[in-house]
Amino acid sequence: MAPERVKAILLDIGKFPYALSSLPSVLDEKWDDAEFQQYRDAFPDRVRGDRDAFEGLVRELTERDVKVAYLKSLQGYLWRTGYESGSLHAPIFPDVPPELIRWHALGLNTSIYSSGSVNAQKLLFQHTDYAEQPDLQPLLKGYYDTVNAGPKTEKGSYEKIAEAERVPVGMWLFLGDNVKEVAAAIEAGMKAMVVVRPGNAPLTAEEEEEYETIQSFEQIALHSTNIP
Repeated sequence: MAPERVKAILLDIGKFPYALSSLPSVLDEKWDDAEFQQYRDAFPDRVRGDRDAFEGLVRELTERDVKVAYLKSLQGYLWRTGYESGSLHAPIFPDVPPELIRWHALGLNTSIYSSGSVNAQKLLFQHTDYAEQPDLQPLLKGYYDTVNAGPKTEKGSYEKIAEAERVPVGMWLFLGDNVKEVAAAIEAGMKAMVVVRPGNAPLTAEEEEEYETIQSFEQIALHSTNIP
């Protein structure tokens, strides 16, 4: 699959469950720490003084994928402490790093757009489980979330990213696993493909017919001849 005239690639990254898995131990160790107090105090009054209620609300909001600032701040803290302690390395599909390296060598702008915060994105790509080059940040240019770009299902968000990166919207390729987001990118004028990975929601027959799909980044045949 070789999209024509691509100068930039926009990648979605999936949810990363570490924040929830590490929550009980962090609450056990940090609940009364001054450093953690700011994160507790940002939550609603009804859970600030009740550890179990606090944990329950964090899990509920995370599972519902609710976008609120105090939850994103807490998630960022959980990720940061995990990376700094060395207990966390972000899992990444093995086909991704070699393609990021190749795209960078071709001079492509590769940027990230995720519901996770920009800080969380940077931490993730700085601490991957890719043994040959754990820090993939030098291969990436822009980082966007729902705060600095907007909702991922609205075409205006993709137009905003293209404008911020100074690359015409028609010269972008968006790779994501959510068909509503892929549809929004296409509506904005980007080329787009649905990335089918283990654990993702299955596509309907109609969606498979409507959208171009890939199972691996290796299927994207970008070469110097595709780049204006």
